[in-house]
Amino acid sequence: MLENISKYHIILASNSPRRRELLAGLGIDFEVKVLPDINESYPHSLPVVDIAQYIAREKAAAYRPLMRANDLIVTADTVVIAGDEVMGKPADAADARRMLRKLSGKVHQVTTGVCLTTLTKQRDFSVTTHVSFKTLTDEEIDFYINRYKPFDKAGAYGIQEWIGYIGVTGLQGSYFNVMGLPVQRIYTELAAF
Repeated sequence: MLENISKYHIILASNSPRRRELLAGLGIDFEVKVLPDINESYPHSLPVVDIAQYIAREKAAAYRPLMRANDLIVTADTVVIAGDEVMGKPADAADARRMLRKLSGKVHQVTTGVCLTTLTKQRDFSVTTHVSFKTLTDEEIDFYINRYKPFDKAGAYGIQEWIGYIGVTGLQGSYFNVMGLPVQRIYTELAAF
């Protein structure tokens, strides 16, 4: 499968072990390469649904000067949107607690922006999943934060962890997108690349 991309050296530009696992699930060979200190800021006038895609493009731009002719770079960014707030990674336990309380008992959106980049071509897109949470108790929130330390996760949670098992009551869209990489859409885009 995906013979059309066999001429490319695929590079996943992400430190996320979840993204590595998900991309590997497509059965393609790739290398992980991460540049330090990539700017992940965005214009505050940008609609919230466009933020992840914008950041994925900005990440790709940081890699462009280092690319070789046959490189295909995959960059991604995931944001959690609760009401009008865009939640990135929590700064500390108090911030994680605040985020989880805001998600508790409500539906929120998880949007992952992806950018596929070669020296001659670029394709970017985003995928949004709607996630419903039960009302979480303070004890459940504290247990999760203390045990799982979700400080590297947008919205302060990983759906594949304990909080997802006990808290997620519904999902509309891609489960894997909530984990950090919409692999079905990436497969479709790579097949057409």
